[in-house]
Amino acid sequence: MPGPLEGLRVLEIGGSVAGAYASTVLADLGADVLRVDRAAQVPGEPHPPAPDPLARGRRSAAVDLRHPDGPAVVLSLVEHADVVVEGGRPGVAEKLGIGPEQCLERNPALVYGRVSGWGQDGPMARRAGHDITFLGVAGALAPTEPGGAPAVPPPYYLSSFAGGALPLVIGIQAALLERSRSGRGQVVDAAIAEGTALLAVMVDQWRRTPGRVTVVDAPFYRTYPCADGRHVSVGAVEPHFYRELLNRLDLGDVDLPDQYDEAGWPVLTEHLAAAFGRRDSTEWEKVFADSDACVAPVLAPAEVAEHPQLKARGSFVDVGGQLQPAPAPRLSRTPATAPAPAPYVGQHTAPALRDWGLGESAVADLLASGAVKGV
Repeated sequence: MPGPLEGLRVLEIGGSVAGAYASTVLADLGADVLRVDRAAQVPGEPHPPAPDPLARGRRSAAVDLRHPDGPAVVLSLVEHADVVVEGGRPGVAEKLGIGPEQCLERNPALVYGRVSGWGQDGPMARRAGHDITFLGVAGALAPTEPGGAPAVPPPYYLSSFAGGALPLVIGIQAALLERSRSGRGQVVDAAIAEGTALLAVMVDQWRRTPGRVTVVDAPFYRTYPCADGRHVSVGAVEPHFYRELLNRLDLGDVDLPDQYDEAGWPVLTEHLAAAFGRRDSTEWEKVFADSDACVAPVLAPAEVAEHPQLKARGSFVDVGGQLQPAPAPRLSRTPATAPAPAPYVGQHTAPALRDWGLGESAVADLLASGAVKGV
């Protein structure tokens, strides 16, 4: 059964991790995604690409945007697109001749989605950045400074994916809904720093004092090593979850500081660490299996597909011989199908261009001129 976005045509301008993730989400939900890749990256001969979850579920057309005819190819494709996803630095697409103004002139109903680190304007718009810098400016890094110690940067996906790509997808969907009423397209400007700040909206609500102490400093919200060297994660924030945690650890009758007595947290940490250190992680997993104490194992990426909950839900699927996360979220009537493996660059250049409205002779001329390239 086709996914809910069947019939939606998305033109992805390759090169951005956040843009690629947004396009993957759209492809997983059934959109026809055509990625414009760099002609210089076309392999000398066809070969299976390395498994790439960020390139799955779409076709690849290789276009030389530096060639005199390259931008015109993209603009021709834009005429048949519903959505463009672009993730270059501000001003780059305009310089190439494929920016929002040029594209909307060719297709006024187009939704032009773009994602960048700082947004399309402002004093830092054209400056480079990485996830840690966006997290820092967005206020999402400071809460990882336990007791004033150096911050521990979260993985990249908190900012580039959750803070950049997913707001872009939401914005694209909102613009498509509005287009169904007005018939007009528009530009979606997603900034990773802004999306990450939105993710951190609850940070101040977690503070216990006007100082720097937050829940992430607390002994009941951290990981602990077990006897086998593995770790468990603990998130017993609410008092009733915390009482359950102590009872399962056989600490319910021990004289301990109050849960939110911050002066007593070092003592409480010692007791919790000693308790978890008495058993292997697998034993603790059984102890807390039917509990609401919010205790769970810290699994390696290679282990997660075998976790009972994720396995029961089929949360991972085989994509070209590699186990990858299944499309999410799930829709009851029009569920997404298993994604196709990632293409190699230029794998679909000629057939995709024809499917997207270019004639046979035009495609042949473009291949001959070097404006596009295929294998």
